[in-house]
Amino acid sequence: MPSSKLKNSMLVDIAGSKLTGAMPAIDGSALTGVSGFMKNASDPATDTNPSGGVGIGWVNTSDGEIFICTDATTDANVWYNVGGGDGDVAPFHGAGQISGFSAGGAPNTNRIDKYSFTSNADATDHGDISTAHSNTSGSSSTTHGYVAGGEPAAVTIEKFPFAGSNVSTTDVGDLTVLRYGTTGCSGITHGYSCGGRNPSSTDINVIEKHSFSTDGNATDVGDMTIVRMQAAGTQSTTHGHISGGNSRPGGPPATNTNRIDKFSFSTDGNATDLADLSVTRQGSGGHSSSTHGYASGGHDGTTPYVNTIDKFSFAAGSNATDVGDLTVARYLLSGTSSSTHGYSAGGYLGPNSDTIDKFPFASNANATDVGNLTIARYAPGNGSLQY
Repeated sequence: MPSSKLKNSMLVDIAGSKLTGAMPAIDGSALTGVSGFMKNASDPATDTNPSGGVGIGWVNTSDGEIFICTDATTDANVWYNVGGGDGDVAPFHGAGQISGFSAGGAPNTNRIDKYSFTSNADATDHGDISTAHSNTSGSSSTTHGYVAGGEPAAVTIEKFPFAGSNVSTTDVGDLTVLRYGTTGCSGITHGYSCGGRNPSSTDINVIEKHSFSTDGNATDVGDMTIVRMQAAGTQSTTHGHISGGNSRPGGPPATNTNRIDKFSFSTDGNATDLADLSVTRQGSGGHSSSTHGYASGGHDGTTPYVNTIDKFSFAAGSNATDVGDLTVARYLLSGTSSSTHGYSAGGYLGPNSDTIDKFPFASNANATDVGNLTIARYAPGNGSLQY
């Protein structure tokens, strides 16, 4: 049978299963529907804003690391490192823009207070946790706050919405270990509860994480370098940090520590010793800028209470420096962070405190009194409860 030559105009659609044999080389520029790669001598940034959106690749021509854009939100890009490197690129999650929260506290209360980051004012009653607890850990997703553990010793993980009013928490899971005085940190995808004291008055070093996207129990992902309770929690984009605390390895007596531990959010594993606080203490509030961690207030075991605000670099690994003072020396306070300021709320100074202090991240300075909690209390949720 004689063969015929087909013209291009005659080809409308051919099933891939009907094509056999070797295909000729195709010019890559003719392909459609395939995201490309960008090249640069540095890593991508959260404000790279690729025109191709999600799926665009990025090659760092200096070190060979490869990233894929998984969220192209303007100026809040997320780049996942797929090239064997040790860090993703994502917006800083350690600070809020709207409000900070204090949940629970002693004398044991179930009240959740909310205070503004955009104006100086007293807190308002936002809602309730299911059980009156103090010495819980706190962590934050973009939409919910989480409180875990607590005194009386508990394993419960509860969450509450940041939006709305008169809210109540829901029980979404359990920690692996019954404890109180645990410290909270917030990654992008998970909340963390670190250390604490069990009902036998023995401190532990366990680091646990629980998912923000799916309700469920926490899992044990590593250990701190020492056992401790009532430490300050801070976070960079990539790591959690645990500062100070009270260490009781096998029961009384207990001693305070100045150690700052660091652990990775991207890889489960044990913490490492990063640096030291300027003052050995427990019960400080933790605060996070995009580059530095802060610890405010505390109890150093010799003088009654501390008003010191310490600052340490997330990247440098150098010891903390004293950069200012709280308006009132106190300990067992809650710490939160806006993008520009650290906030220290409540605490114990003989009587209970209802003071809300704030101090700037841009300059080293003393705190100012900007409002009051709805009730005076100490040992509310220890960690980052903000959005």
